[in-house]
Amino acid sequence: MNYQILKNIIDTELQRFETISEEEWSYKISPEKWSKKEILGHLCDSAFTNIRRFVVTQYKENDNIVYDQDFWVKAQHYQNIPVSEIIVLWKSLNFQMVHTVENIPDEALKRTCDTTKTVHQAFTLEYIIQDYVDHLQYHLKAI
Repeated sequence: MNYQILKNIIDTELQRFETISEEEWSYKISPEKWSKKEILGHLCDSAFTNIRRFVVTQYKENDNIVYDQDFWVKAQHYQNIPVSEIIVLWKSLNFQMVHTVENIPDEALKRTCDTTKTVHQAFTLEYIIQDYVDHLQYHLKAI
């Protein structure tokens, strides 16, 4: 995976985030739906989890690394945190992700990790990295 793509996404989105008001970040269409702020918080949680996957999979084959996204967002109370703090966290985590990915040896990209909650299913590290970028872009469109 070209880590430069991820770096470009981060830089572009940081500029766009500056154009969104705190009110827009906090608005919830309904109590069950995430605000933009909570979506960004979810992307921080995803980054936490995926950094762990990227590191652990290099030395431990088929480890099961999952997380409950709704619980994480609620437990961390992103809705009650100033968006500027969430943006700093998102930026830091994703630049750490770039650093981690750019230093993964090619041979490690074929190692596998189970990211499922129920039936065991192993994915290559290469796939998980690309899936992270796709997931990131999907949620950024909602912001």
